[in-house]
Amino acid sequence: MRAIWKGSVSFGLVNVPVKLYSATESHDVSFRQVHAKDGGRIKYQRVCSIDGEEVAYADIAKGYETEDGEMVILTDDDLAQLPLTSSREIAVEKFVPSDQIDPMLFEKSYYLEPEKTGAKPYALLRQALQEADRMAVVTVALRQRTSVAVLRVRDDVIVLQTMMWPDEIRTPDFSVDAGEVRSGEVKMAQMLVETLAGDFDPTEFEDDYAEAVEALVSAKIEGGEVKRTATSTKSSGEVVDLLAALQKSVAAAKKARGEDVADEEPEDQTDEADEADEADETDEKPARKTAAKKTAAKKTSAKSTAKSTSKSTSSSTAKKSSAKKAPAKKTAAKSAAKKSTAKKAETRKAS
Repeated sequence: MRAIWKGSVSFGLVNVPVKLYSATESHDVSFRQVHAKDGGRIKYQRVCSIDGEEVAYADIAKGYETEDGEMVILTDDDLAQLPLTSSREIAVEKFVPSDQIDPMLFEKSYYLEPEKTGAKPYALLRQALQEADRMAVVTVALRQRTSVAVLRVRDDVIVLQTMMWPDEIRTPDFSVDAGEVRSGEVKMAQMLVETLAGDFDPTEFEDDYAEAVEALVSAKIEGGEVKRTATSTKSSGEVVDLLAALQKSVAAAKKARGEDVADEEPEDQTDEADEADEADETDEKPARKTAAKKTAAKKTSAKSTAKSTSKSTSSSTAKKSSAKKAPAKKTAAKSAAKKSTAKKAETRKAS
């Protein structure tokens, strides 16, 4: 068990440091609402009853509905003014006879375990309650709300049981009028009570409904009557949504850089979903790292492509420039040769 609260029991000048454990747990059978066709779980949306639009969690406030149907919205500032308490003290108010407390008032039970330094005063309080056959009525702050509770002893352990407020116990609005009961009928009823008299042993009773449900489910599994869908588990749905979000992020990043975003086929998500189904829990961090590596690789590829394009462009420009310069040199050489030939001809004529 894991402690859910730590504090101390104080009575008089005695202080007992304790830990609080939940003493009960529900084993009630629960069912999921699913689509009868494929076994998909039914999801619920937060929809406003007035405009019919889905409401984000951040836009949801607390409201108090009056008896005539009016709604009063409470802000965080309003709630901060309420008498909340974070005290870690279980204060004993009085010790009362055990038979004076109606069991209907009991709500939830907790075990109290003493810290090492409080073992002796814990044993002292336990023995005092047992010998006096009394319960300690206490006040305690759980979940920032003050509650009334009792301390009683069960199997050498002190149990704290929270109680409902008196106005939470309903009064029956009916009466039973069976007429006159004859003495013979009373004697027969008393004989029946004596016949069925005995001590209470909770292990004699079993939850046959839960056992029947488990047997029914096992029989259906053995018969192959199981619905398996790719998005039937929470983990696979998260993986698919994450991949889609990453693909959109990559496309948006390309568009922001001015790159053309082609209509590419989305990556095959079936394998990812199958891998998620095989795992009990899927960690999103590796997926993010992988996506980061992919994005980095794409960026590196884009940079290398840009560099190679720049180099090829520079090379072609240099070749064109050298090609233009070469004809210019050849033309100058031809004109020089023509001039030399003309001078020689003039010299010959002169001679």
